[in-house]
Amino acid sequence: MTRTTFPKGTTMKLARRTRQLAAAAAALLALATTGCGADAGAASGESTLRWAVALPAHWDPVVSGSGAQFRILSLAYASLTEIDEQGKAVPSLARGWDYNSTGDQVTFHLRPGLKFTDGEPLDARAVKLYLERAKTQKNSALFGDLTSIKEITADGDLDVVINLTQVDYQIPLLLGERVAQITSPKAAQDPVKLDQNPVGAGPFVVTEFVPGSHVYFKKNADYWDAANIHIDRVELHAAPDSATIVSSLKTGVYDLAYLDASQVKAAKASGLDVVLQPGFNASNISINVNKKPFDNPKVVDAVRYAVNRQEFVDKVTFGYGKATDQPFPPGYLAYDEKSAGQFGYDPAKARQLLAEAGYQPGQIKLDLVIPAQSTAAEIVQAQLDAIGITVSIKVDPNWSTPFFAKDLTLSLYGTTGRESPVQTLTAHFGPNGPLNLSTPYQPEGFEAAIALARQTPLDSPDYAANLQAATRAGLASRALVFTHAPTNIFVKSTRVSALPAIPGQIHWTGVTVAAS
Repeated sequence: MTRTTFPKGTTMKLARRTRQLAAAAAALLALATTGCGADAGAASGESTLRWAVALPAHWDPVVSGSGAQFRILSLAYASLTEIDEQGKAVPSLARGWDYNSTGDQVTFHLRPGLKFTDGEPLDARAVKLYLERAKTQKNSALFGDLTSIKEITADGDLDVVINLTQVDYQIPLLLGERVAQITSPKAAQDPVKLDQNPVGAGPFVVTEFVPGSHVYFKKNADYWDAANIHIDRVELHAAPDSATIVSSLKTGVYDLAYLDASQVKAAKASGLDVVLQPGFNASNISINVNKKPFDNPKVVDAVRYAVNRQEFVDKVTFGYGKATDQPFPPGYLAYDEKSAGQFGYDPAKARQLLAEAGYQPGQIKLDLVIPAQSTAAEIVQAQLDAIGITVSIKVDPNWSTPFFAKDLTLSLYGTTGRESPVQTLTAHFGPNGPLNLSTPYQPEGFEAAIALARQTPLDSPDYAANLQAATRAGLASRALVFTHAPTNIFVKSTRVSALPAIPGQIHWTGVTVAAS
């Protein structure tokens, strides 16, 4: 395993400067090349959106998984369901769904006449094959999300009948953009090729693909909601360093990009539109209670009391995030007010707990293993140092391998959340949860609480209370200490109209791009 170690306080100024210079050169080159394309598009009357973004490593949703890249894949793929501004499941490829009387079977009713961009019909058989592939393909990143699905049956061309392993009313939320972006069954016969050549039924279809450089799309006239897609072309360009994003949009190289919180003031001063998109984000300190010293609950509690969440909000999100001690931002349906503030910032108490656990100041020495250097890691390092725990930051580009193998003792993780709050809770607190570094540990009472939440219909008056009770049970876990909820920040040209305020997602319905 290749690692780079940085001592406390390292800022890597030289590395950052090198990246900035390289990015600036790339931006100038992009301006020279994409400017001609933009002129050609304008001359032909087409509207073109140029999006600077980290290009996905995987274009097969089954392999890419439910991380943030699904937002980009949604250009090429449509999902079985979507969510609205309130986070409620609404129709997409499926025009509706029905549960049986016992809640262990759900039938999705597809729109008639759907087809993939390769001409294959998007029917019940195609959905069945996709879900079965997501459950069984060896390298699937989604199989753990589909444990409630026992069997899928195509009842004619338009009805997909899903038999469940348990009563689960979360399925319409689960089978949204993060888990059920349906792929062409013909293209999926070669999953390796599909992973670099997306074939779906989304609002756009790929016309040019250069790995590591750019991906070009044109509008898909056969998309089920094509009448409300008003952009003719989308160009994805590999994003430059965050320090050059503002200047690149100001000079017209790009129209849209993710924006680092540190650049918000500069973007506003440049006359660009800054979009604070709602979401389900939450960041945490991941702890392995199966390894010393965290097998001692008092050491875990010491870390809990050592955390000053406001420092993360101020220094990581520049005030654009929120402090949270849960896997959801405050105000979200599943956020449990009864649990809020249970472990407030109290470094004196943290030092006392370490002493009670038998540790002298400086005796505990830990590696904090992360994929890239970050301000959050430096904050954790300093806050734990203040209570007598010495932390060395270890940057491992292959961090995901030991993290998901549950081999690490201490790490950091940030999630974009899920449409299904039950899915978010099980991912963090369940015995096989991918974000539970302490697998197979789960807090006492969580299994029963999450089952009750799962068994509660989404329109039940008891749903919110049962969901919050499951959150409360999960927060008894010693495996995670939540720190803050970052905000999804985008910057766009004023040529681009408002983006729909769909939590955690980017929707193109109704979006327009004016001529430059």
